[in-house]
Amino acid sequence: MDKNRLAERLKQLRIAHSYNQEYVASFLGVIRQTYSHYETGRCKPSSDTLYKLAGLYNISVEDLMHLSVNLDKDIYYDAPAPSNSSEELKGYLSFFNEEFNRKKYRFFTDTEKELLYYFSLLGESDKKEIIEITKLKVRLL
Repeated sequence: MDKNRLAERLKQLRIAHSYNQEYVASFLGVIRQTYSHYETGRCKPSSDTLYKLAGLYNISVEDLMHLSVNLDKDIYYDAPAPSNSSEELKGYLSFFNEEFNRKKYRFFTDTEKELLYYFSLLGESDKKEIIEITKLKVRLL
């Protein structure tokens, strides 16, 4: 896919959801100018950014890249608030994109990373409970 078609699609999706560039840039954790470059084709978004954009628009990355989402210009699209899943994805990606965590967890599987991320959000008593449950599960195997 050429970057001009992706740039065009990003702009169409943003406008269809009634988002401004500042909002999308903030969601992605970049400055507005960087996001503007994605829409003009001057820069290509990273794969992490594509995942965040797909989450924001509630479509798959595949749909975003293959341009299989058709927008009808005659239909008004109400701008939904970002879903919990897109907020979770944003938190997850931020956690593992931190330099320290990227190095620390680079050899972990996706499942192990997901477990560690959600585990890190728990309080101490919940962490202890999860550990006890895990020990019990291992003994039953």
